Formats: sequence, structure tokens, C-alpha cells
Amino acid sequence: MVNTYETGILNCNSLFSDGSVRYRNPAEPMAGDDVIIRFRTAHNNVDGVSLTANGNTYNMQISRHNETFDYYETVIRVEDSSIQYFFTVNKGEQTVYYNRKGVTFSHEEYADFKIIPNFKTPDWAKGAVMYQIFVDRFYNGDRSNDVVDNEYTYINESVSKVSNWNDLPKPMDVGEFYGGDLQGVMNKLDYLKWLGIEVIYFNPLFVSPSSHKYDIQDYDYIDPHFGKIVVDDETLTGFGRYRARVTDKRNLEASNALFAELVNEAHKRGIKVIIDGVFNHCGSFNKWLDGMRLYENCDGYEKGAYISEDSPYVNYFKFNGGEWPYNRCYDGWWGHDTLPKLNYEESEQLYNYILDIAVKWVSEPYNADGWRLDVAADLGHSEEFNHRFWRDFRQAVKKANPDALILAEHYGNPSSWLGGDQWDSVMNYDAFMEPVSWFLTGMEKHSDEYREDLKGNAGAFFSGMRENMIHMTTQSLQVAMNELSNHDHSRFLTRTNRKVGRTATAGAETASQGTRPALMRGAVIIQMTWPGAPTVYYGDEAGLCGWTDPDNRRTYPWGHEDILMLNFHKELIRIHKDYEALRTGSLIFLYEEPDIIGYGRFDDDDKFLVVVNSGGEMKEVSVMVRDMEISDNTKMASLITSTEYEYSLAAKMYEITDGCVHITMPPYSSVVLKNVSIL
Repeated sequence: MVNTYETGILNCNSLFSDGSVRYRNPAEPMAGDDVIIRFRTAHNNVDGVSLTANGNTYNMQISRHNETFDYYETVIRVEDSSIQYFFTVNKGEQTVYYNRKGVTFSHEEYADFKIIPNFKTPDWAKGAVMYQIFVDRFYNGDRSNDVVDNEYTYINESVSKVSNWNDLPKPMDVGEFYGGDLQGVMNKLDYLKWLGIEVIYFNPLFVSPSSHKYDIQDYDYIDPHFGKIVVDDETLTGFGRYRARVTDKRNLEASNALFAELVNEAHKRGIKVIIDGVFNHCGSFNKWLDGMRLYENCDGYEKGAYISEDSPYVNYFKFNGGEWPYNRCYDGWWGHDTLPKLNYEESEQLYNYILDIAVKWVSEPYNADGWRLDVAADLGHSEEFNHRFWRDFRQAVKKANPDALILAEHYGNPSSWLGGDQWDSVMNYDAFMEPVSWFLTGMEKHSDEYREDLKGNAGAFFSGMRENMIHMTTQSLQVAMNELSNHDHSRFLTRTNRKVGRTATAGAETASQGTRPALMRGAVIIQMTWPGAPTVYYGDEAGLCGWTDPDNRRTYPWGHEDILMLNFHKELIRIHKDYEALRTGSLIFLYEEPDIIGYGRFDDDDKFLVVVNSGGEMKEVSVMVRDMEISDNTKMASLITSTEYEYSLAAKMYEITDGCVHITMPPYSSVVLKNVSIL
């Protein structure tokens, strides 16, 4: 069991509080607000509860009770600065403390609850079901904008159009294009609506020479190969045709107009859109640098910094050397000359330009609903500058669109960026993707390592989740992007084969061999019931496999989907969306043993128990659900059950005896139970 302590007659399992609105109201207070803080104990079990906030101690009083629990509360005033608080519980000579670690026997300040005045994340994003689209591999809706063979050369290779949609990516595929585009996404919006998607997250869309587009040429325009090519001179060949396609303002404006239309159509279907902001670096093709001389002598474009020392963009980059031409050597991100690092510290013009770009795309007529920020902690040449930039970025974006979401790619402790003045949240690697992957598969998220000691290790799962969730406040956790796979890591279904490898070492075919779809379904159950925004990487719902990039960027298998996996996703998305408790409810860890985890999500109305068996043996488990505030005069019913070869929506009833539910868990099975009132 989790959080069970031998402490005499003090019932530590019943002690509970969190940052949800049930235990902190308002949950996201403004400066000047009075905030009600609540704490739960077993009924008639403690002598007193106190709240210590920023060194001030408040004795809490019982506000209500029932036969099982007492609920204490007090009121504190929130001023302009953050508040850290924890609880002290006394019973006779016993004293315990409670913070985000749960019950402790000594106060650990780093894990205290935290109130950040005026920090509010968008309500629409709390628990929102997101869908990540790598555009080139999703669907080709307009063949007239396809890249043609030998249209240009990138990284010393001529680009090419892949004629067979189902061909697997080559080990080096930045110059291989399958033809997916925004019209293709437009054509599939009804599919996404059917699936239950609430937010589309696009990988980069701006003009770029690569298939991944993390090497941007022009932040002002959508790439015409994703958008519209309305002017195209087929008599031109090679670089000349590429230049005409991506520098002609008629193509660029038409592509921007298509994006605006797509966002509008998505909004009509209740789907938000967030886009990828790559602001740490750009690309060697970028119009400010023009390292490939693409924009040289084009009407409407200034000389690039690589072309002329009189360029207005010279200080956008940090050149190395003495007098011009500096040997044309510049700082590249991680040393890549195709990814020149942007030099904000020495260019106020660049700084303000990017802030204008941030505002442009979340404003009319484009109306994107937020940004995902690539390698956000790397921006600038110092951490101090990094924080300054993101403060200004947030201020600009939120002024233009107060309901915009700001999510950052980040590994490690993000707390210094999540203080209410910079990012809203992060792509949740540490407090979601990694613990889930280790527990269910024993695999590192790139499939680069297998660890038997972490496979099925329930204690490591819960401790990893708890320790990393501490770094985020509740409002950040509720909008964190909870992914199983994405464009940077191996597909989760491939990880279930528990094989270490990449395409170069193991072969692309091996990524699909020996997979265990039941473990993938267990991962999806966790994804759709864990705090945060469950984010489906395109094709995961259809059973796509793949090693780490670029193999994880295989095309969506239209007409060849794993229908069982697809329908399973649809049903779980429906369940997730049906209940507010699965979006913003409390989380409680309830059960652990080798290969088995059990946890609850609950609010005043609905109580859910999730149990997952990652192992190949049947297990009998008894889970104490009383601490989710479920009484013995109720039952629980299964909403969805996944076993080794199938899943079922058939409701099975479970009795509650002495606060416990007894469940038989077959090999590789998962179940979601919900409370049912007995009339």
C-alpha cells in the first residue's frame, strides 16, 4: 500500500489536501483574494491541524464532517508575493507534517504547497485532449504544393518526393517529403472531431527546407509546401524553382490565408490549435542569414548577414573572427551550422521582432490558441537572459490573447520557469512519459536502454511521479502535455517489445516485432486518467510503430489502422471528457506491488479507481478506496477493461467491503472503475 505508516492510532492514510478547488478556493487566486485552505483527516482522529504559510501559523477549524472524515479549513489573504504552506497534524504526542510529498515526519520545505498570485492557466487547456501532427506525414490534401525531386539541395543532398506513402523513412530523411500539408489536416478535421480531439499541436509550419522544419527560413509565413503554391513556374528547375516558390509573396500570403482558414474550421468544431515556436535558433536558409544565397537580389528582401557586412541582420547572429567576412563562421546550436543560434543579447531589433511574431500568430486573422516552445531553456547565452526573454514573451502573448497557452519543451526541474511569469507548463517528460515507460516496458524513451529493475517497479513509478510533480503547481500540472510518444522519441508501441535499438542498429522492421498492444492500452488508460492534458502523437491511435527519430515520423497508415487500438483510444477519450474529475480532480496513490499500480481520481461527484497490471501473471488485489471518500453503501462499476487480447466496455459491478474493492487482474490488464450510488 502507498502512504501507510505505523504511527499508533493516528490514521495517516486519511490525511489529504492538494491544490484543487476542493482544497483551495479559489485554486488560482489573484493578489488581494481571500483563499480558503482545507485539510482532511479521519473523523475524530486528531487533536488539531495547523497551517503554516510563509512562517505564519493558523489553527484550522472543522468546517464539516461525516462519519468517515473531518474537514478543517482556514482563510488566508494572498498579497503580491508567492505563498508556501504546509500542514502540521497533532495527535497526543505524535506530530506529522503534510505537503506535496504527503505525510512526512519532518518538514521538507522544497515540497510545500505553493500559491502564485495572478498565475492562471487557460481553463480550456486543463485536461484537454491534444493531438500532435507532424504535418508532412499526416495526410496529403493538395498535390500541387508537393516538393519535387531535386528542387533544391539541403545538407549536401538533393531533396526528393517519396512516391509511396507507405515507404518507411530513411535514416537521414530531412530532405525526403511525403506531401502531407495543411489541406490534408483540413480534410481530416472531421476524423479528429470523431476521435474526440480538443486541441491540435502542430510541429513547425513556417518556411523551412527540411521535413521537420525546426530550421526556419521565415517566421512571417507558413511554408507554401504545407500551404498554397498559387504561382509556380514549371520551366524553372532546381534551386530557381524553390526560390520562386518560397519567396513569392503571393504564395506566402496564400499559405497564411490557408492557415487562418484551417484554424477557423478547427474552431468551428471546438478544436483549439497551438503551434511550434522555434526561437532559440533558425536555419542556414533563413532570410536574415541567407547562408544559401536564396534571398540575395530578391525583390522585397534585405541582404542577409552571411552576404553583406551592411546587412541589417548582422548582429542577429554571433560571428566568430575579426574583420568581415569573419570567415563566415557563426555560432550554431550544438555546433550545427544548419541551425544558427539567434543572438538576442546583441540585437534589440531581433528581440522585438520575435515578440512581434509571438503576437502575430495568436492574433487576428490567424488566431492560434498558443505556443509550444522548442528547446526553450536554451534560448540566449545565459539563464538570466533566458528568463528575461520569456517574461517579455508571456507578457506580449497574454496581452494579445489572454487565453493563449504557453507550453515549453523542457527536461529536468522546470520550476524556475513556472512561477506565473513565464511558461504555463511543459511537455511532461519527467512527471509522465518516463515513469510510465519505465514501469510498463522497462524501456528508456528513445529505446536506447532497457532496465529490468524499473520494469514493473511500482514504487519507482509512484516516487518518480511524486518527486517530479512537486516541481509544478497544480495549474501547471493540469495543462502539462502528457505524451507517450512524439517526434523526438521512439513510438510507445515499439517500446513494448523491450528491445534496445534504432533503425541503424536493429533495422526498421524490428520496431514492429514482438510488441505487446495490451501494454500500450495500459499506457493509454494511464494517459487518459492522469492529471494533465493527454496528448496523442498522430498514428499512435492507429498502432504505428517506430524507433526514435526519424523512424518515429512514419506516415499515418490511412486504410491500414489497427481498428481495435483506434476504437480503444476513442472510447477512453470519451470517458476522459465525460468527467470533470479526470480533468481537474484530485489524485491519490492507493496501491502498489510488483507489476501493479492503483490510483484514484476524485471530486465531490465522481470517484475513479485505475488499476494496471504490467506483468504476465494474474494478480488478486484489494484496494482501499475509502480514502477517495467512497462509503460502503456504494458500489463501483468498470467503465473500460483491457486484457491481453481485447478490451471491453461491459460494466462489471464491484462490492465495497470495509472500504476495499477486490479485483482480479489478468496478465497485462488494466481497468477503470467508477463509483455507483445504490438507490
